[in-house]
Order: sequence, then structure tokens, then C-alpha cells
Amino acid sequence: MSNGSTNGGASAPGGAPANATDADRARWRRYLADERAEGAVYRELAARKEGEEREILLALAAAEGRHEAHWLALLGGDDAGIPRADLRTRTLAALARRFGSIFVLALAQRAEGRSPYSTDPHATPAMAADERIHGEVVRGLAARGRRRLAGTFRAAVFGANDGLVSNLALVLGIGATGVPAPVVLFTGIAGLLAGALSMGAGEYVSVRSQRELLEASAPDPTAREALADLDIDANELALVYRARGMDSDEAIEQAALSIARVQAAGASVAPTDAIPTFEHDDEALGTGLSAAVSSFCFFAAGALIPVLPWIFGMAGVSAILTAAVLVGVALLATGATVGVLSGASPLKRALRQLGIGLGAAAVTYGLGLAFGTTIA
Repeated sequence: MSNGSTNGGASAPGGAPANATDADRARWRRYLADERAEGAVYRELAARKEGEEREILLALAAAEGRHEAHWLALLGGDDAGIPRADLRTRTLAALARRFGSIFVLALAQRAEGRSPYSTDPHATPAMAADERIHGEVVRGLAARGRRRLAGTFRAAVFGANDGLVSNLALVLGIGATGVPAPVVLFTGIAGLLAGALSMGAGEYVSVRSQRELLEASAPDPTAREALADLDIDANELALVYRARGMDSDEAIEQAALSIARVQAAGASVAPTDAIPTFEHDDEALGTGLSAAVSSFCFFAAGALIPVLPWIFGMAGVSAILTAAVLVGVALLATGATVGVLSGASPLKRALRQLGIGLGAAAVTYGLGLAFGTTIA
């Protein structure tokens, strides 16, 4: 698409509007730097991909190149004094070179959604529209990665968060009663092992049960053997299609077509797609074993953090405060990671995680104080 014309009195690609100010030119240089950096991000990602995803990323890079050309034209071709791209874009570029694309695409999704072009008088409507559509393209690419890691990632995040919160609550509640430090330490270790084993077993049963429910909805492969002998006028196959969610007319049409295919081919067994099934995403569901291992390991890793002060010989209030600080930092990290991958605000998700986790621990600490006073 052409991005040559501009709003607000901007000239054609030959140069800047007559009324352009120094502030305008500074802003164009900043946009130019950002477009170049964003194009580099997409090219870096494309270099790690193949097939359709690579083509899509290169097309996005080409679109950023068109935007770059627009700002360069307004500057009269003079790219001297171009500043560095903003910190967000430079961070994306660094991540694209070093890490997996899912994190970069999730960040890029948010970045495309914050484009200033819709309110800038020197950006074309086509450029503003490009940026909005780019956000949806990146969202689609990021969704592929999210589906691939959804099962194990869910288990990992829930496992780590549960380990952090439950074991912090446990050791703080026990520690507040005034028991000796070794008791708090062994209580925390027992909570770590019990919780990790429970999480792993529970996640395995959950995923296996979900898979078994889906498998129970799959068509019986032997039922296809009966299709060749069905009465095409009565067409009982239509009832199968209706049971699977089609409306009556569509079901009758589709069933008649399936039977006609079987009879025309003279086949005794219908094609595998003759009886419909419910769609489900195996990648998103994950496997029971991988989910169980992720839950066990991440719960154990999370649950270890609150126990560290007692492992290193601390006791009393200093150990409790240290554990709370360590867990607080870890909760911020897990919350921010969830925020990045979900395309939401990392800060909001981090603070939400922190508030919930420390709030739960504070309740058990208060109960521990109450019980300690009662016992004393």
C-alpha cells in the first residue's frame, strides 16, 4: 500500500511540510529510528523460522520499511542525527537475537498496540491502519507459541506460584508461633515435598482425565463400516452430524454427500472424515507426564525459596522478613512473566501476584502469632 501522502499539510515524499518545526523533525527522527529497529526485530525473528511464519515476519519487516521510507522522505532523505530507538524497541531487538520468539512476539503485540500514528498529523491513515493490523498479525503469531507451551507453562506457573505462596504461608505461620528454627526448617522441607508430590500427581491425573474425556468423544472407527449399507433416503448419518452440532439442513446435505462418496467409489469402508468429531488442541493440552514433571519441579523450586533463610542458619523475625522479601521478588518475576506472555501489562500482573501471595502469607502469620500467644 502507498504511504506517500500525509495528513495535516504534509508534503509529498520529496520533503517536509513548509510549516514543519524542529520538534516535528525530532519526532520524525525518533519514529525513523523506531521503525528501523522494529524491522530489524522482525528480520531477526524470521531468521529463526521457516515456511509461513518466516514469510509473515518478513512481510511485517517490509511494512516497517515502508513506514521508515515515509519518515525519511519527510526529512528530505537526511538521516543524520537519528537517535537510538526507544528502550522498549531496543529490548525487543536484544531478546529477538538471544531468546525464543514467544516472549518477543508477546512484547511486540503490546508495542504495536501503542502506536502513536493514529493521532500524529504527519502519519498517513494507511500507516495507522498498518500498525493496528500488525498488532493482530503479531497476536496470531504469538498465539501459536502460546498454544505450544500452554499445557506445560500453565503447570509451571501454577506450580511455582503455589510453592512460593503455600510454603511461605506455612513457614511464616509456624515461625510466628515461636518454635525453634529447626522445627520451622523441617516443616518447610516437609511442605515442599508434600506439596510437590501432590501437585505433580494432581496435574498428571488432571491432564490424563481431560485427554480421556476427549478420547471418549472421538468417533468409533468401526462405525464407518456401516456407512456403505446405509439407506441414502433415510440417511441416519445426518443424525450423527446433528448430534455433533450441525443444523438439520446442513447435516442432511453433508451426510448425503458422504454416503454418495462412499457409494460412488464402491468402497466398503467410508473415509476417515465421514463421521465428524469435536476439535481439540493436543499441543495446548500437553501430556500428563510433562505437566506432572513441570508441576513437581516448579513447585519444589518455588517452595524452596521461603525456606532458604532457615537453611542458611537464620532464625526469628530476621528469617521471616528475609523469606517474605525473597518470595516477594519471585512473585513479581512470575507475575511479570505471565503478563508478558499474555500480552497484558507485566507490572499489573506482577503487583497482582505479589498482593495475593503476601496477603495469604500475612493471614497465616497472624494466625501463628495468635496461636503462639495462646500457647504461651
